[in-house]
Amino acid sequence: MARLRALSGPGVYARGMRYPDGGGLSPAGRARREEVRRQAAGLFAAGVAPVEVAHRLRVSSKSAYQWRRRWRAGGVSALASTGPSGAPCRLSERQLDRLQTELDRGPEAHGWVDQRWTLARVTVLIGRLFHVRYTLRGTAYLLHRLDYSPQVPARRAVERDERKIAAWRAETWAKVRG
Repeated sequence: MARLRALSGPGVYARGMRYPDGGGLSPAGRARREEVRRQAAGLFAAGVAPVEVAHRLRVSSKSAYQWRRRWRAGGVSALASTGPSGAPCRLSERQLDRLQTELDRGPEAHGWVDQRWTLARVTVLIGRLFHVRYTLRGTAYLLHRLDYSPQVPARRAVERDERKIAAWRAETWAKVRG
């Protein structure tokens, strides 16, 4: 399980684990689905109706009819998995690792005064580091693929000094409360 990396601030993203490969099915899950389609092809070849195939394989009738149409057009190979859906990432694995490292360093290290990572700031950071342009929505998809999720802001001043607060609570507040 991935560790949660909190990045405070509104519209900010933190790392968590949702899907094994960042979205959709894992490679093993895609292989299992492909095997079901191959079983369906065998049943179609044996003359079994799509409704019966759907019942036997516990899938929807719509899927069975689509599979039969694809099987008739291209055989068993037409039912093979095409891999994960969606557009390929425009950043390499090395670049994604570097992006995570830079996000961990915080916004202050990149010239923003407060401690908030927003989609706009992450988009600018990607542009500065890798000379790749992303839309805000594309940045949101990228962060989701990296297992980051939106976080509720921690409303704290940048100048906050935890040691002084603890000392005030221990001394002054203890006297006031009696």
